[in-house]
Amino acid sequence: MRFRDRVVLVTGGGSGIGQATALAFGKEGATVVVAGRTEETLAETVELVGGGASLVVADVTDEADAARMVDTVVERHGRLDIAFNNAGIGAPGRLADLDKETWDRVLAVNLTGVWLSMKYEIPRMREQGGGVIVNAASTLGAHRRAPGMGAYIASKAAVSALTRTAALEYIGEGIRINAVSPGPSDTPMSKRPGESEADRAERLKVANPSGRVATLDEIAGAVLYLASPEAGYAVGTDLVVDGGSAA
Repeated sequence: MRFRDRVVLVTGGGSGIGQATALAFGKEGATVVVAGRTEETLAETVELVGGGASLVVADVTDEADAARMVDTVVERHGRLDIAFNNAGIGAPGRLADLDKETWDRVLAVNLTGVWLSMKYEIPRMREQGGGVIVNAASTLGAHRRAPGMGAYIASKAAVSALTRTAALEYIGEGIRINAVSPGPSDTPMSKRPGESEADRAERLKVANPSGRVATLDEIAGAVLYLASPEAGYAVGTDLVVDGGSAA
């Protein structure tokens, strides 16, 4: 029960890694608030987590929503101890084939959404004497590249750099900031267009040194480690959890 009496915010908490991480925090005693754009999926997560979990509908690309999201957590629970800024989208396509709307949307969600979330999380944590932030980067970004994923790769590499800068700026005020960089995980985003789960499994037998995708629990476990007291000396770390693909 490492997170008993801790209030945790998870963005992108309606599915995938966000949902799995919310569940993991809840199992270890945290009071969990999940945020995202779709109330129905967030409600499913809240039901699975139980134990006083709640939701807030918010779009992290909108500054007013980001501010309201953090304010809502603090109004409900009096504090914000841990934030996992996980909301993200993918957009396959070679660079010259992307339209500007797609490029702008990917950067808005994956990068600006992380910045806006931190912009409002950090002052609240500063007021209470500290806190922990974990941002979702990706092994595709600062660690490795692949054709056809340029917008996503650019956004996630920027998240890694932003995380390290923020970590240096705020550790002196008791706010510890790190990133996690998952490799191919058991989510729809890891499948190529038209690819089935069986097709993905066959591809990764060769493409990934570990021969498989990560389970959602494996990625959630990495997030919980970074958020835990055991990682108290980890500052500005970008923890790669990718089965060896960037080794």
